[in-house]
Amino acid sequence: MVAGGCSRHLNRKEAPAAWSNAQQLVLVTTPDWNATVGELRTYERDGSSWREIGQATRITVGRAGSAWGLGLHPEQNNGPIKREGDGRAPAGVFAIGTAFGYSPSADTALPYAAMSASSYCMDVPASPLYNKIVDAREVGEAAVAGSSEPMRLDLRKPGDQRYKLGFVIEHNPRAKPNAGSCIFAHLWKAPGETTAGCTAMAEPAMERLYAWLRPESHPVFVLLPRAEHARLKTSWHLP
Repeated sequence: MVAGGCSRHLNRKEAPAAWSNAQQLVLVTTPDWNATVGELRTYERDGSSWREIGQATRITVGRAGSAWGLGLHPEQNNGPIKREGDGRAPAGVFAIGTAFGYSPSADTALPYAAMSASSYCMDVPASPLYNKIVDAREVGEAAVAGSSEPMRLDLRKPGDQRYKLGFVIEHNPRAKPNAGSCIFAHLWKAPGETTAGCTAMAEPAMERLYAWLRPESHPVFVLLPRAEHARLKTSWHLP
C-alpha cells in the first residue's frame, strides 16, 4: 500500500481510553444516516499523528443506512439507534475481531476461523448464543434453530461469495437482546449491492485489509456519517 498524508495532530494521552492503544484504524464514512454507500480509508498511528495508508475504497452498508451501535465509544442518542433486523449498519468505534472465510486458512495475521456447513451466527435475540458464531456440531442443532445467518452462504446458494472473506466487527459485544447481531465486513454480492447491516466491499479491498491488519496493533473499525465524523473527530481523536 502507498502511504498518503494525514496532518491532524493528536495527543495520545488524551485519546479515549477504550481505543487509545489502537495503532491501526479503518474509517468508513457515509453521506448521512440513510446513505447506503460510502468510502473506506485506512490509517496507521505514526508517533502522535494518524497517517493514511493506501487509497479510499468504495463500500456499501445496510439497506437502510446506519445507526448508533454499541462498541468502544460512549453511548450516543443524537441519531437512530441500531436494532435487530432494522437493516442499518452500526455506527461508532468497534474492535476488529476474528477473520473468517470458506478456505481452511487465509493470508492474514488476524485470528482466522474456517467456516463449514454447520457454522452459524446466532441472530435470535432470545438465544443464549445471541451474536456469536457457533458450530452446530458442538452446540447442537436445536441451539441454532431459527438462525438466519448460515456462514457458508455458498452451500445454500451456489456462487454466493459474500462470506468467502470477512471479519467480525465487534458491535454489541455483551449481546444485549435486540440491539443487533452478526455484524461483519465482508465481500459484496455485486458492486453497490447493500447489506442487512454489514459493510461490504470488493474482494481486492478485503484482501488488502487481510494483509494489512495486525492484532498486535489493536485495530479498530470506525463507521460514521460525515456530519458525525466532523462533530466527533477532535474529541474522539480520529483521523
